[in-house]
Amino acid sequence: MEKRIFDPKHQQLDLSSKIVAGLERVSQAFKVLLWEKAKHLGLSPIQIQILIFVAHHRQAYNTVSFLAKEFHVTKPTLSDAIRSLDQKGLIEKDHSNVDQRSYSIMLSDLGRKMVLETQDFADPVARAMDRLSMEEREKLFHTLSRLIHQLHQNDILTEQRSCFSCKFYGNHGTVSYCHLLERELKASDIRLDCGEYEAK
Repeated sequence: MEKRIFDPKHQQLDLSSKIVAGLERVSQAFKVLLWEKAKHLGLSPIQIQILIFVAHHRQAYNTVSFLAKEFHVTKPTLSDAIRSLDQKGLIEKDHSNVDQRSYSIMLSDLGRKMVLETQDFADPVARAMDRLSMEEREKLFHTLSRLIHQLHQNDILTEQRSCFSCKFYGNHGTVSYCHLLERELKASDIRLDCGEYEAK
């Protein structure tokens, strides 16, 4: 049967379509919250996303090429955003790479202060999530982590630093296992963005 995901009548007949439509609404909530924060601080949404990402990830990830893939934008679009952040004094460029044409991005002192003002944009979603029971959150996370992995497998999400695609991840029977931590992983232990991640 053809999936007409956004047709309310079809949704009543197809649970997958109803869930996808629900996820689309949640994504709209993130866009609205990000735009509101961006307008308030005189930044663009992508500039906020870059600042937050750079604040929480190792320097090797903070290059134009990597960030363009991370946020699914072209290199020229990403370069424009970085140029604007540089002009506002929020970032610094590190040209210490062997290839002098490439550089990584670091936050300036002003940039670190800006991150403190921006990274709470998703708090309303987190507060709504906190109202769910622990069991509901664990089930939701288990499903969500598998869905994200599936989207990565289908080349829809290009960047993935999750346990499922990490060289340290394995299965002991039906149990997930991390060979770096040397322990079994519960569904809620699975990481979507791991600092120790290494691709298989």
